[in-house]
Amino acid sequence: MFLSELYRYPVKSAQAQRLQRSPVDLLGLEGDRRWMLIEEGNGRFLTQRAWPQLSQLTATCDVDGRLRLEAPGQMALDLAVPDGDQALRGVMVWRDSLRVPDAGEAAAAWLSRFLGKPVRLVHCPEHRARYLPSGYGANSDRAAFADGFPLLLIGQASLDELNRRMDRPMEMLRFRPNLVVVGSAPFAEDGWKRIRIGPLTFRVLKPSVRCIFTTLDPRTGQRSPDREPLTTLKTFREKEGDVLFGQNVAVDGRGVLEVGMEVEVLE
Repeated sequence: MFLSELYRYPVKSAQAQRLQRSPVDLLGLEGDRRWMLIEEGNGRFLTQRAWPQLSQLTATCDVDGRLRLEAPGQMALDLAVPDGDQALRGVMVWRDSLRVPDAGEAAAAWLSRFLGKPVRLVHCPEHRARYLPSGYGANSDRAAFADGFPLLLIGQASLDELNRRMDRPMEMLRFRPNLVVVGSAPFAEDGWKRIRIGPLTFRVLKPSVRCIFTTLDPRTGQRSPDREPLTTLKTFREKEGDVLFGQNVAVDGRGVLEVGMEVEVLE
């Protein structure tokens, strides 16, 4: 088995950035979901679930963490990482509340024009990250603006099995993984507890519960009128009312991942 694809999502719910290699820190892939859009008035996060036009927002990070935003009809905007202890703003990610630095007026104006709604852009430095949901992971495990966990892993064979059952193929990016593994059996990742990829070990914490987000085309933001792939997933991947696809994982330590690295199941 080997690591076949690496993705990060610099801005939560914006387009993916495909990588060949990536440093890994305590929050997962360096730069992954460290930025997030929030409603200006109440600090609640925005996603494609309610704002599908975020599928047209391109966000890329350079080696220094600087963010470039691009969208149809707008000039590109480059942003530096804000001071981690200045211009703090209260935000909500599901049930978690935290205080993180605001990215400034230029970012807010640019994104408000794009969405047609008053929004702010915020950044999550490592020392302000959230703890994982109660009952999962170690006390040191944290996540930035991901829904709950630092990393999402999916086996390519699992997607292949889903597509075998469907009338049309689904692309991997509908499920927004960070790590894609080739060479395992379909849904083999369900039984993994600990794995090694290259120099790093990972703990498999819980299955990923899938939602309406997966019915959005990652290129256009258009919703599937037949609610695929959720409709098919429910026929064979539903457990106690939840539709499961992929595994949430946490990393031990820091290092670098690269496409092509061997994947070994330790437990």
